[in-house]
Amino acid sequence: MPGSSIGQAFRVTTAGESHGPANVVIVDGCPAGLPLSVDDLLPDLARRATGQSSLVSQRKESDVPEIVSGVHEGITTGTSIAIVVRNDDARSKDYEAIAALYRPGHADYTYEAKHGVRDPRGGGRASARETVARVCAGAIAKKLLHTLHGTEVLAYVVQIGHVRAAIDAPERVHRAAIETLEDGTPNDVRCPDPAAAREMRALIEAIRKDRDSVGGVAEIVATHVPRGLGEPVFDKLKADLAKALFSLPAVMGVEVGSGFACAAMRGSEHNDLFEHTRHDDLSEHTRGAPPPALTTRTNRHGGMLGGISSGMPIVMRAAVKPTSSIPRSQPTFDREGHQASLTVIGRHDPCLLPRFAPMAEAMVAIVLADHSLRQRSARL
Repeated sequence: MPGSSIGQAFRVTTAGESHGPANVVIVDGCPAGLPLSVDDLLPDLARRATGQSSLVSQRKESDVPEIVSGVHEGITTGTSIAIVVRNDDARSKDYEAIAALYRPGHADYTYEAKHGVRDPRGGGRASARETVARVCAGAIAKKLLHTLHGTEVLAYVVQIGHVRAAIDAPERVHRAAIETLEDGTPNDVRCPDPAAAREMRALIEAIRKDRDSVGGVAEIVATHVPRGLGEPVFDKLKADLAKALFSLPAVMGVEVGSGFACAAMRGSEHNDLFEHTRHDDLSEHTRGAPPPALTTRTNRHGGMLGGISSGMPIVMRAAVKPTSSIPRSQPTFDREGHQASLTVIGRHDPCLLPRFAPMAEAMVAIVLADHSLRQRSARL
C-alpha cells in the first residue's frame, strides 16, 4: 500500500490491520552498534496499550513485540530491523452488523472510494491499532537520539474539552509528572497539571456515561535537539514533523511554538532575541565553522527557524478530534446508497488523548532520528 513508509535515512514502514493476525514494522537505517532489546520497546507500548484504565478502550492486547531481524546478541547489526506485534483480542463479530454501513467520522467511505474494497473489521488499516507498530519504531528512534545527542521527547495532554492545563515551561516537564499524580496514583489522562488532570478525568467519565466522546490537545516537547537539523525547502524539519503528526489517526491540527497565536502579534513582540550561552564563543567566525552557541530569550519559534532546528526546545501541539465511534444511534448510508441507522458497538476510547501521547512521541522521534542521520552528510 503506497504511503506506508516515512523517512529517508531512518526509514520506517508499517503493515497490518486492526483485526488481522499482527502488525509489523520494518526500520531501515538504524546504525549498527545500538544496544536494543524487547525491554526497550515495552514501556512505550504499555503507555499506548488499551485497557490501562476506565478512560480508554477495554480491548485487551498483550502487545508483546517480537524482534525478528536486525539485532544480534542485543546489538543492532545495521540491517533492517523487523518487529512483529500480534493481535490476540480482536472481536470482529462486533462489526458484522455494520460492515455495509459507512460510519460517520470514519475512513470507511473514503477507503472504499479509493480502493473499491475495505476491511470493515475495526476500521482495518485506518484503525489506531496500527500505531502499535509506529510506537515500536519510535522507541528505537528515541534510544538512538538519546545515545547520539541526549535528546528527550515527551508528550502530554494540555487540553480535554473545555479544560485547559497551565504549563508555563514545557521544557521543564518531566515524565514522572506526566505518568503519576503527586499522591502516587497513576495519571490516567497524562496531564502534568494535577488540578487540571483531575478535572479532565471527571469530564471524560461524564462524557463516557453519556455515550459520547471528547477531543483535546497534546503538547510535544523535544529537548537537547542539535542545531542544524532540517532540509530546505520542502523537507523543512517543521514540515516533516507536521506531516508525521498529521499522519496519526484523528489529528485535526498541528501548530509549532506560538502557533496560531502569532496571527495577533507584531514582529517586534514575536521575534525571539538571541543571546550568548558561553563567552568563549566570541572569537572571530571562520567560513564553514559552526556558528557561535546562541540561544534565544524566548521560544516563540518553537525550536525551528527557517524549518531548521535552532537548538532551543522543539515545542508542538496537536489537536485530536473526539473519537468517531460512539454508542449512539446515528443516521448514515449503506453501500447501495440507502439511508440507514447505525449504532457502533465494541470497545472504544471515550477520549483518545491519554493514549495519544506515546504515539505523538514516536512520530516526532522518528522524524528527528531521520534528520539527525541525514545531517551527517550535509557538510564536510
